[in-house]
Amino acid sequence: MNSAALSVAGARSERDASLMLRSGWLAIMGALFFSTYAFANWLASTRASVPTFAFAWERAIPFMPWSIVPYWSIDVFYALSFLLCVRRAALHAHVRRLFTVQMISVACFIAWPLSFGAERPVSSGVTGVLFDLLTGIDKPYNQAPSLHIGLLIVLWTFYAGVLRNKAARAVLHLWFMAIGVSVLTTWQHHVIDVPTGAAVGAFALFLFPLADDVTGAALPCARSRRIAGVYATVAVALTAFTLILVRHAVGAALVTGWVSLAFACVAWIYWQGSPAVFQKDERGRIPLAVRLLLAPAIAGAFINSRLWTRKRPSPVRVATGVSIGRTPTPREWRQHGFDALLDLTAEMPRWIALDQSHVYLCVPHLDLVPPTLLRLNAAVEALGELHRDGRDVLVCCALGYGRSVLCAAAWIAKTQGLHDARAALLAVRSAQRRAVWSKDTVALLQDWIDHCTVHGRQG
Repeated sequence: MNSAALSVAGARSERDASLMLRSGWLAIMGALFFSTYAFANWLASTRASVPTFAFAWERAIPFMPWSIVPYWSIDVFYALSFLLCVRRAALHAHVRRLFTVQMISVACFIAWPLSFGAERPVSSGVTGVLFDLLTGIDKPYNQAPSLHIGLLIVLWTFYAGVLRNKAARAVLHLWFMAIGVSVLTTWQHHVIDVPTGAAVGAFALFLFPLADDVTGAALPCARSRRIAGVYATVAVALTAFTLILVRHAVGAALVTGWVSLAFACVAWIYWQGSPAVFQKDERGRIPLAVRLLLAPAIAGAFINSRLWTRKRPSPVRVATGVSIGRTPTPREWRQHGFDALLDLTAEMPRWIALDQSHVYLCVPHLDLVPPTLLRLNAAVEALGELHRDGRDVLVCCALGYGRSVLCAAAWIAKTQGLHDARAALLAVRSAQRRAVWSKDTVALLQDWIDHCTVHGRQG
């Protein structure tokens, strides 16, 4: 075997997770699960009284003894998931996700213990044995957030990524839905435990995406840190309001808590300074769990884009075959007849459906923050590629006033041989009067133009 082959084999072995490593992590996480869960249960049992929270309408939820089977099955999926993580990076991300769910849930069990407030009917046969086994290792505590649901969200995402066969995926989704419902129909949890558990699971997925899902990390700048501070302040204020509201209107508190968590996540994204943390892929998709977690922020971004552009919703043409505008809805996309979309938004998923006649490229930029030179160059290269192919391109961002303006200005500077950033930006403003930019944006564009000029001369 030659040295090149040995090098490739060595690199592959470093990326692969050995069976011993996977088994070791399974043993560690299993021990952590049972020890911390049991400790929280024991601590709650030592209290003089443990409160219960349930909606009045929960009395209508039937007890279904057979649902103990899917309820217990999550243990099998939990253990098997470690053995299926054949890549080291995926294994470590998976461990971090499960650990996060475990620690957040147990911390909540200790901080505000709750108990299940109904007597479970007696079961017989196989289901009776399974319920007896559950009762033997569990107590009626450790309610909100449901650790079962939090782990389910992580495992569901994991197995959906592993399975490729459509029939197998359909069976998986049906079975995992049964697991989710079973926490209620086994009379193990109250309803409030479900959305709170799902939020913890989605939060873990947000914090620890798979290594292949997040690329192009950027160093945070002062502006992104300031924006992070604004989002964090709003999140803290909403959290405080939620803690007050929960005593009076639990349903409303769940909503405000959801919004505060979404804003906290956006604060973390801006603190990192990387649009990749939104996890928007090359097809414009944000993972379902992350999309639901960030739904209040995504909805806010969309509504804000519509309010700011309500008087001038249409794209504007800045050159032959190149227009800039707000991120389009399906109706707007059909109305204007473009056949290529260059999407610069990071905070919203692609709204339009695509067919074979359309080309979609995505180079996400953070809103209100100048991109890196590499990211700007990637956007300009993508626009140039679409234009050379004879496409009628819409370059979109939230409003069509900022990120798309910068990309179009850079492309115009490159194609028209302009050497001054302000001249390129003014060329775009002649078409889009609402185009805006900061001093940082001008400096970035000038750096990019100078770099291209030097690089062109060297070439």
